Formats: sequence, structure tokens, C-alpha cells
Amino acid sequence: MSFAYQAWLLNPFALMSLAIVTGWFLGKIRIGRFELGISGIMFTGMFIGWAVLQYAQGIPDGSPVFNTARSLIAADIIDKIYLDLFIILFIASVGLSSAKDIGAVMKKYGLKFIILGFVITAVGAGGTYAAALINKDINPYEAAGVYVGALTSSPGLGAALETAKEEARLKIGKYEKMAGDEQDRVLRVLDPSGALRAENTPVLNEEQKNQFVKNAEAGVGTGYAVGYPFGVLIVILPMYLLPVIFRINTQAEKKAYSLEIARAGSAKENGLLPENAFDLAAFAVVCVFGYTVGMIDVDLSALGLGHFSLGATGGVLIGALVLGHIGRLGPLNFRMEEKILGSIRDIAVGFFLAAVGLRYGHHAFDAVLKSGLNLALTAIVVGLAAVLAGFILGRFIFKINWLVLSGAICGGMTSTPGLGAAVDATGSDGPAGGYGATYPFALLGMVIFTIILNKLPML
Repeated sequence: MSFAYQAWLLNPFALMSLAIVTGWFLGKIRIGRFELGISGIMFTGMFIGWAVLQYAQGIPDGSPVFNTARSLIAADIIDKIYLDLFIILFIASVGLSSAKDIGAVMKKYGLKFIILGFVITAVGAGGTYAAALINKDINPYEAAGVYVGALTSSPGLGAALETAKEEARLKIGKYEKMAGDEQDRVLRVLDPSGALRAENTPVLNEEQKNQFVKNAEAGVGTGYAVGYPFGVLIVILPMYLLPVIFRINTQAEKKAYSLEIARAGSAKENGLLPENAFDLAAFAVVCVFGYTVGMIDVDLSALGLGHFSLGATGGVLIGALVLGHIGRLGPLNFRMEEKILGSIRDIAVGFFLAAVGLRYGHHAFDAVLKSGLNLALTAIVVGLAAVLAGFILGRFIFKINWLVLSGAICGGMTSTPGLGAAVDATGSDGPAGGYGATYPFALLGMVIFTIILNKLPML
């Protein structure tokens, strides 16, 4: 009898399950009124992912699991397809659960969500720009990457890459007309070691020009990779900490939320629609419809904004809220029992948080232990500034109920892990309404401010 422990250790399902089990226990540890809850899964996933990556990198050629280890390293521990699968299941279940109340939520808070989406992304962009001006070791492309990473935006990453490429080509075209200091700042992107200087590189050859563009894109990627895990942490922790710090009574907020929905007439209207235990076909239609909506690419080039799409997260959430609010289409019943949707939600968010921790955690460890500490600190400052701006505006100025506001902050940060934490911390699917209403405007703001960041004089 034998046990192939190396193959087991390098198996993504084993790693995700291990992260869930250990994270569940970590999340149960209570310090005063604070506990990590389901988000503990991501923290243990981060450590496990980092440790397994170190182990996989040390497996020698000729080992029976060498190819498996190489595949695991190439996939960043967990293939992105797992993230897409679990995020779709999670978002679909949460969206359907909260869909019956979305009309009342939008009626009461609609314009406030739009403002929140743009304010949160604007504050994040402003913080990023200030950090780049203060810290000259951060080039503008890395700064743009940190911005979209700290606000956990994959669509923003696409906009940052596209804009970085365009701006890099413009700078190359102007290089020979620049003054010495300006040329040196360009050369710092081309060669961070500082070997190239304006006095010995008055012009750039074609190879250097192409490399500059590649380095600009790589800078965005580096900033995003470092900023993302810290951005996730910065939005998750406040979902548990803010109610403790500001003494928000979550149970009282839940009762107030129920009264608000009842006054809006949503509960009465939706009570007329019968619930089904679970409709697999309808659930699948929500996933396919939402994913399709998310893949629609809107060309905003005429406005100087490039391309815009909701992505899988935004598309599935909007699809679930719309179809769930409609309730029924022919034989398809989108009103399903909360208990079943809650079980799907818990399973999906558990595996999703495990996958996020395993896939991105080692970037955070590398940033702290090896390099990129400046980028990590920038991401933390940017994320904190954006979250606090959203909380202060939403809670003290707009007077938004915490259940809805917690989701709106996560939507403004375009953070699905944050939404999972908000749902867990409040014990309600109420945050999904705020998330779904704020998310599209935050995405648009992210694209706009990413482009602006690349055009500002940081070089």
C-alpha cells in the first residue's frame, strides 16, 4: 500500500479543500467582537499557495511529478477557470436571493449608488497619483496596475494595459524631443537598473522601442499582481471591522432594511410569485444569460474611453437581478427557496475564496519578503482611502443602511470576495442589491480614471 503524497499536494482540488477546512477553523477564532468568518479561507489559502509554490519550484527534473509541478506553477497554483466557475455560481445564487428587493433598493438609493461608484474609484485614482508623485521608484505603468489591482478590477486591468500601450508609443514618438531628465525617466521604464542614461542613449533603436512598450505593459501587470491580493484584504477586513469600530448593530440594520423594503411595497408584490424549491434549468439560464451580457463589448473609443464590458461578475449579477425580479419566463421559475440558494452560495464562495487565496497569495508574500514593497504599501493606502471614502459618504452623508452600504462599497471596489465577506458578516443577501447597483458605475469610473492616470504627468 502506498500514497502518492506529492501528487496529492499538487492537486488543485486537494489544495482548495485544505484551504477551506483550515480557513473555516481560522474564521471561528473570535477576538472581542471580531472574527474573520468565511474570509479565513482566503487567508489560509494565501499561505498554503505560497508554501506549495515554494515546494513545487524545488521539485527536480526527472521527478515523477515534475510535469505536474511545472503545470501548477504555470497556472499560478489554481487555473483561472476555477475562479470563473465559482464566481458565477456564487454571484448567480446571491443575485437571485436578493432580486425580489432590488426594485425597492433602487427606488430608495439609486442616484446615491451612482455617486458612490464614481467617488470610490476617483478617490482610489487620486491616492494612486499622489503615491506615484511621492515615490519616484514607482513608474506610471506600475501605478496604473496598482490602482486596478487595489480595486480588484479585471476590466480595469484591460483598460490599463490598452492605455499603457498607447501612451508608451506616444512617449517613444516624443523621446528625441525630450529634455535629458525626461529621457532618463523614460529610460527607467526601459531599463530599471539605470544602466541606460540620456547622455549615452540620445535615440532609441527599434528593438529598444518595442521593449519599452513591452515593459510598460509588464509594469501594469506587475502593479496589478502586487496590488490585487492587498486590495482583496483591504475590502474584506472592513466588512467585519467597520461595524465593530463604529458600533453598527447589524441586527437592527437588518430589521430596518426589512421595514424599508416593506414600505416600498416590494415584499407584497413579490409575495404573489410562488417559489420553486430549485429550478436547475432556470439557474443555468441565469448563468448563461449573465455571462453573455458580461461579454458584450461596448466601444467607447469615440469618447476616448476605449472598450467597456461588465465581465462575468457584472453580467451574471445583472442577469440574476433582472431575471429574479421578473420571477418567471414560461416554464422557468427564477424564484427559488432561500435555503437552497444559500447552500449553493456558501459552497461557491468557500471554493472561490480558497481559489483566490491560492492563486494570488504568493504575490503578496513575494511583495513583502522580496520586492515590490512600495507597490504593496501603495495598494494598501489606495484601498483604504477608497473604502473609507465610500463608508463616510454612504453612512454619514447619504444615511444608507449598512446591509446595502456594505455591498455598495464592495461594488465600488468591484470586489467579489468583498461581497462574499459582506454577505457572511451581515448574515444576509441584502448587500447584493447595493453591490449590483454600484458595480456598473464603478467599472465605468475605473476605466475613465485608469485612462486619466496614464495621461497625467507622472513621467
